[in-house]
Formats: sequence, structure tokens, C-alpha cells
Amino acid sequence: MAGLSLSVRTENLRSVLDVLEKLSGPQARAAYAKALTDTGFEARRAQQKALRSSFDRVTPFIERSPKVFAATPDNLSVAIAPTLHTDRVFQRGGKVGVDPQQVLQSQEYGGRRADKRSEVALRKAGILPTGFQTAIPRDPYPGSDDGRGNMRGAFVAQLISYLQASSEQGYRANMSDKRKAKLRNQQGIGNIKAKKVYKTTLGKRFFVSLGRLRGHHLAPGIWAASGTHDVEVKPVLMFVRRPTYQPRIDMDRIAQQAGLQEYLDRRLRFRIREAAGV
Repeated sequence: MAGLSLSVRTENLRSVLDVLEKLSGPQARAAYAKALTDTGFEARRAQQKALRSSFDRVTPFIERSPKVFAATPDNLSVAIAPTLHTDRVFQRGGKVGVDPQQVLQSQEYGGRRADKRSEVALRKAGILPTGFQTAIPRDPYPGSDDGRGNMRGAFVAQLISYLQASSEQGYRANMSDKRKAKLRNQQGIGNIKAKKVYKTTLGKRFFVSLGRLRGHHLAPGIWAASGTHDVEVKPVLMFVRRPTYQPRIDMDRIAQQAGLQEYLDRRLRFRIREAAGV
């Protein structure tokens, strides 16, 4: 999603021209900058409304991703874009492993989305086959999703660590056999005093299936087994052919339909009168 930029245009200001003439150059430029910034936030509200209506359970992270980069008296333009920003230079932005600009571009222009950081890690470890990406099962594994169709970051980190796919050190490092055994949680149940104790598995283990092409009877993906003798097997993260997205949202068109020039005119008149104290 490209950044939307707005610049000041001194149109439709006949009703405040006499007030404008009373302002000094710096005062007028400060009023212009405030009006432009006001309009930037109006454009952001329109974009966020479109995101909520266009996507099923849009995440707060993506909904908040359009940022307003305020105008200044020395730079009379405002920009709205889903990225971090330093010294008015657009950069890759967002939380670790997710770039909101890439997410929205695949929805605005169509085509294929870039790999997530977790997918890159799984591919480097030889777990995720070439040409595949990951998808959450229709019935998400308990505790794995955020309720909006996305994997929780902490769960993904644990999964990658368990599968020895992490290239990092510290708490994100690959899980030790001791930690795996603890997660597996072999415990006894029964009456200890009577020495009638039965072994059971209350924990879980993760494993990878590459599908029938590799002689596996489960669909390609990461699975979890739990219960005595692994009687309960559930999908955790599926491997699917890299999808191609169709365009679903046009942020520039949304901004145009928001009537931003008219809104800017109103805010200019307000900010000019405010600066003049009338």
C-alpha cells in the first residue's frame, strides 16, 4: 500500500481571506500545517473503517497500521501509510516478523504475499516445503490462535523452538530434550498409598507430516499428539500451496470518496480563524 500524500491548496478560502491577510507568514504556515494534519487523521479514519468492513476479524495491529505523518510549517504535506517512518523516509514497519505494508499490498494489488518470519524459519530448517506457506486449521489447535484467525506469537515461538527451527539464542533458542520431556509431561495417576499408579500422558508432542507424497497418512503440516499412547491427534499448522490473492481493497479510492478536499477546506478556515483569534 503506497503512502497517501496531501498538500495544502488555498482554494475555497474567500470567506477568510481578510483574516488570512492579517496573519504573518509563519502564523499562516502553522495554520496550514494543522489543517493538513487534521485531514490526515480524517483519511486514516476512513481507511480504518474500510479495513473493518473489508476483512473478517481484522486484527488491531493491521487496523492501527495506517500512520499519520504530520505536516509542519516547513513541510506543508501530510502522509498516511502503513509503515514506520523516520525523517519522512518510509521504512519497513511493524512488529517482529510482520510488515503491515506487505500485508495490505497483497490485499490491495493482489498477487502473492511474502513469507512470514516463521515460514522462513521453517523453510530454512527443511520443514516447510518449497512453494508452500502455512495456514491455521479451520478448528484451531487449543491455545494457538488469537481469536482473529492468526497464530499467537508466543505459541509460534514455542513451536519453532520445539521443532529445532530457531536460529536465535536465549529464550528463543531451540528447545532442549529436557524441556521437551517436561512439555510431554509423563505423569502417574491413581492411589499412590495403595501403590496403584497408572502411567498416562497429560502433555503433548509436536511432529511434522509431509503428506502422502512422503508416505505419511496425515495432511502436510505440523500436528500435535496427546493422551495415552498419543490417542488424540490434532492439526496445529497446515502446509498449503502458496496462494494468490485477488485485489480486495483500494485505499486511494477510499481516501478520494472521503471528500478530503472539502474536509481540508473546512479545517483550513477553522485553523486560520483560530490562529487569528477570531
